[in-house]
Amino acid sequence: MTTVTPAASTTATATRVDAEPRPSRRPSTRRRSTPLTIAMLAVLAYFLLPLFWLLIASTKSTQDLFNSFGLWFSHTPQLLSNIRATFTQDDDVFGRWLLNTVLYAGASALGAALLAAAAGYGFAKYRFRGHGAAFNLVLGAIMIPTTALAIPTYLLFAKAGLVNTPWAVILPSLISPFGLYLMRIYAEDAVPDSLIEAARMDGAGELRIFCTIALRLLAPGLVTVVLFTLVATWNNYFLPLIMLNDPNLYPITVGLSSWAARAQNGGAGASSDMLALVVTGSLISIIPLVLAFLLLQRYWQSGLATGGVKQ
Repeated sequence: MTTVTPAASTTATATRVDAEPRPSRRPSTRRRSTPLTIAMLAVLAYFLLPLFWLLIASTKSTQDLFNSFGLWFSHTPQLLSNIRATFTQDDDVFGRWLLNTVLYAGASALGAALLAAAAGYGFAKYRFRGHGAAFNLVLGAIMIPTTALAIPTYLLFAKAGLVNTPWAVILPSLISPFGLYLMRIYAEDAVPDSLIEAARMDGAGELRIFCTIALRLLAPGLVTVVLFTLVATWNNYFLPLIMLNDPNLYPITVGLSSWAARAQNGGAGASSDMLALVVTGSLISIIPLVLAFLLLQRYWQSGLATGGVKQ
């Protein structure tokens, strides 16, 4: 019988450990590409320079806009006075335009998201006659520019007596073919069929399943459609231009355009700083969109990734 002392055992263990090959450290695969870095900086400058110019220009008077360097402040910055003048011009009409824009964009975004979720869920989880043809029609509608539909939409709303009302801007914005496509792709993976079958076995109806189960699972996709529709309606110019005649119903896009026309043509009520007010109003108009994207960033990124990559 062989007796192994602790010292010998320790020596043998150390020998085995030393004999075992140690895993080699993989070299880092991250590489820095100078041309790619320069290209990304150029793209970043392309997107940020207009915003930087808008911020700088909103601190200037109309005279300083033409007499000072465009990408730096003038000797007498007047951002606060420009903001005050913007909101008090023409009997505080800019605040009314801002509220109108919030109403149009908010109602359109929420309504379009709910309709897209319901239709996308239906295309993803139900099969009916003409299913493929109907979805192909939706895909074809994505390729049609909205400006091409503005005149036919105006004629339809004129027959219905809805021209020059908020509904003339909200109702056309509720239809989002891209949102429907995105929600259909998202619902295929986000809402398991087994969960729907379990809810049916428990006696839940189809509407209850959609409202209590599917909508919760579709929340990231809903936020994505909300943001896309919000931006599209907020920046929409042509549709409100042909639908609305009352300045009190204008959104910011049409209202600022009317101010810019007055500044160039010297119309009634035009002031010497009208162009500065247009620039300041443009800066104010983008702040809500920036805040919306920052607050909902993680939701819309996950929703867009899931909708763009089918698992």
